[in-house]
Amino acid sequence: MNHALSIRSLSRRLARGLASACVMGALAAASISTASAQSTTGSVAGKAPAGDRVTVHNEHTSARRTVTVDANGRYAASDLPLGKYSVTLARNGQAIARYIHVPVLVGSSSEVDFTCKQIKCERVARTP
Repeated sequence: MNHALSIRSLSRRLARGLASACVMGALAAASISTASAQSTTGSVAGKAPAGDRVTVHNEHTSARRTVTVDANGRYAASDLPLGKYSVTLARNGQAIARYIHVPVLVGSSSEVDFTCKQIKCERVARTP
């Protein structure tokens, strides 16, 4: 009878251990799915003359977003898919400056300022 009692005790311990492992596994799986649900977008922001329009255009997918520069001379195009973009400044519907190959990276913002003295500049932008 002692022998049966120790087998029963052993199987209870094994069952508890297995249940604990299942709970820990479920919690680990939940944290992995939460991590993969994080943002996979970035943004482009910067300074430009107030009232002008800035168009951000993905060089590979043709995705395009246009924003107006606010009264403080700031603009931001957010939630952009990753990739390389051209960023064009337009006044009265005419393009007057452009940056090319601007990288948009996960969870970051590429700063693109249109403040060059002769506003007709075409440069490769740098990320901060």
